[in-house]
Amino acid sequence: MDKVILNCAIVDDSSLQRLSIVRLVQNHPSLNLVAEYNNAIEAKMGLMNNAIDLIFLDIEMPILSGFDLLDDLKQKPQIIFVTGKTKYAFKAFDYDAVDYLRKPITKERFLSSVHKAITNYKLKNEEGFDDEDFIFVKSNLKKRKVFLNELKYIEALGDYVKLVTDHESLVVLSTMKSFAALLPQERFMRVHKSYIVNLDKVERYNSKTVEIEKELLPLSRNRKAQLVEALSSSFDA
Repeated sequence: MDKVILNCAIVDDSSLQRLSIVRLVQNHPSLNLVAEYNNAIEAKMGLMNNAIDLIFLDIEMPILSGFDLLDDLKQKPQIIFVTGKTKYAFKAFDYDAVDYLRKPITKERFLSSVHKAITNYKLKNEEGFDDEDFIFVKSNLKKRKVFLNELKYIEALGDYVKLVTDHESLVVLSTMKSFAALLPQERFMRVHKSYIVNLDKVERYNSKTVEIEKELLPLSRNRKAQLVEALSSSFDA
């Protein structure tokens, strides 16, 4: 499945705040910054001429507020509100906001918000999702949907397993054997007693390690031949 890229716009009358969001957006592999605006009037005109999937939107701005801007838009993209005030939070969700970030924004909260927007986009726009494209897991007493194309590897942690995805890590009560049974064998492989990897994510390997996005995971000696064969089959497919 192709990687999702969301076209973004930033609307904020604070140049310093815009700059901080610009940096976060530019460092995110799934975001493409299309435009930034210093007021809602300018944004209203610009958004008519750009295809935007996600707006980082300030609320308190001169003349037109962020809410006023949304009221004037016929086609509303996904919205992540960015503001220094908590008093607007309840009203923000009347606009079906993805999230409500309070200034100053932390990287962790930013990544969490963007992950929600990406998930929403996939559910609404991508065709072809079936039972093999995601799984449900229970983590921290909550049922979570994990997209298999975002799952990098699974690590054994005693009676638990840790799922490392493109966006976060989740700890799930399960044995490696039980969790492996949930995964399509042609896409995931156990390379060590403590690790299962997504074959599509493997960038390099040698006789002892498998590399996924600069992380080196151990490779069992008796698994190397199986890994070579699996990667060859995956590439041929």
